[in-house]
Amino acid sequence: MVGKLLMRGMLVGLIAGLLAFCFARVAGEPQVERAIAFEAHEAHEHAHAGDAPEPEIVSRETQAGVGLLTGVLAYGAAFGGLFALCFAYAWGRAGSMGARPLAAWLALAAFAALVVLPTLKYPPNPPSVGAPETIGIRTALYFFCMGISVAITLLSIALRQALSRKWGDANATLAGLLAFAIMTAAMLALLPAIDEVPAEFPATLLWQFRVASIGMQAIIWTVIGAAFGVAAERMALPGAARARRGMPMNKPVLRGSGYPR
Repeated sequence: MVGKLLMRGMLVGLIAGLLAFCFARVAGEPQVERAIAFEAHEAHEHAHAGDAPEPEIVSRETQAGVGLLTGVLAYGAAFGGLFALCFAYAWGRAGSMGARPLAAWLALAAFAALVVLPTLKYPPNPPSVGAPETIGIRTALYFFCMGISVAITLLSIALRQALSRKWGDANATLAGLLAFAIMTAAMLALLPAIDEVPAEFPATLLWQFRVASIGMQAIIWTVIGAAFGVAAERMALPGAARARRGMPMNKPVLRGSGYPR
C-alpha cells in the first residue's frame, strides 16, 4: 500500500512540476531576463574597467527550457514522493480525519516549513544578486534554516497533539500556533542576515521575481495537496466511495487504518 501511495505521490508531483513550469515561463522568466540584462550591463562596465567577462557555460535558451523543466519536474517528483511517505505515516494517526483534509493540512504544513519560513529569512534572489564567493555559505544557511523550519513545524504540531487531550482542540491549536510564532521569531532573530542586493538593482524587479518564485512553490504544494488527497481517497477508501454511489460495499475497510482488506 505504501508503494502505491509513493507512486501516486510522485505522479502528482510531476503534474505539479509541469504546472509550475508553465507558470514560471509566463511569470518568472521575464523577470530573469531583466535581471540578466542588468547583469550584462554591469559586466560590460567592468569589462571597460579591465575585468574580462565570464564565459557562458550553458546557453540561456537551455536554462529557460529543458533545464528549467528538468529541475521543476525532479523537484515535484521528489517532494511528491516524500509527501506520500509522510501521508502514509500520518494516515490512521490523525484521528478520524479523511484523506483529502489530511493531505491538505500536510501540504499546508510543508509549504510553511519548506517555503514560507526560509523565505522570510533568506528570500530568493534573481541573477546578478549575490557575490559568487559567498554562494557556498548562503546555500548552507538556507538549508540550515529549512531544517530548523521543519523542526519548528513538527514541534508545534506535536505540542498541539499533546495538549488537545487536556485543553481541548481549540486551546491546543492556539497554544501550538503561539509556540510556532515564538520559535519562528527566535529563528529569524538568531540566524545571520545576508543582504547582497546591489543598491542600484531595481526594487520592483526584485519584488516581482520573489513573488514569482513563491508562486511556483504555492502551485506545486497546492496541486500536491489537492490531487494527492483525491488519489489517496480513491485508493484507500473504495468502500466509502461505493457507498456514496449507492453500490454494495464489497471491500470492507480496516478499522483504524483506512485501508481495504
